[in-house]
Amino acid sequence: MGEALAGAIIRSDIFDPDGIFISDISEKRLEIMKNKYGISNTRDPLELFSECDIVILAVKPQQTASLLSQISGRRIRADIMKRKLLISIAAGITMQKIEGFLYRDLDEPSRAKLPIMRVMPNTPALVSAGMSGMCANRYATAEDKKMTRVLLESVGKVIEFGEEDMDAVTALSGSGPAYVFYLVESMIQGGIAMGLHPEDAVTLTLTTLKGSIRLMETQHEPPEILRQKVTSPGGTTEAAFKVLESNRVKQHIVEAIAAATRRSKELSQ
Repeated sequence: MGEALAGAIIRSDIFDPDGIFISDISEKRLEIMKNKYGISNTRDPLELFSECDIVILAVKPQQTASLLSQISGRRIRADIMKRKLLISIAAGITMQKIEGFLYRDLDEPSRAKLPIMRVMPNTPALVSAGMSGMCANRYATAEDKKMTRVLLESVGKVIEFGEEDMDAVTALSGSGPAYVFYLVESMIQGGIAMGLHPEDAVTLTLTTLKGSIRLMETQHEPPEILRQKVTSPGGTTEAAFKVLESNRVKQHIVEAIAAATRRSKELSQ
């Protein structure tokens, strides 16, 4: 996800490659990024944190505490620290946890120089078709929010939320691609079971899905209305939906998203 964002920022001319720095524990990864995008790198996260005006925390959730401990434990003196914006895309890591590390030894004026944005992207960002939710802590200004939005829009769309909504965002759009892949997997399997060649089943399913999304985007009608237009009384679609409704598929999907939301809350504790 970090590479997807870096590449999109460069392609969108938001920043020049020579103005972007990355840090990673893997020397090989740093070299690949340098050769591919022409950006500078360092093995020292404190150097990156100290030098950059915008810092994107793009690490796995389980690595976040260790990294923030390194930064906060060796950080330059707060009274001479220049203002910087921290954007975290670490899934499930709350603002409170991040502030607990970075604000621990800072007074109020110094904390105001280190605003924090929390972001929940999803994997379609890898093809610049992502959906991100973002929220800001109390020190983030309108300009901080605008810059975060600009960066995220380089890989898709973004909506601002209160942090209390981020678990639902995680469940709906963060986990959402997996729900879509599951539907596609099921449709392809159904086509093959009815005798279609696997490649044809894939083409039929993907093209139908893309066309259906395009139709929703252009017709500006609720999905239930578009569904009803396809569902003729006594027809094939109605036969299919009798099976879906009898098995409470819609309710199960709603319950699945609720379960993902609960798990996100648990992981955020």
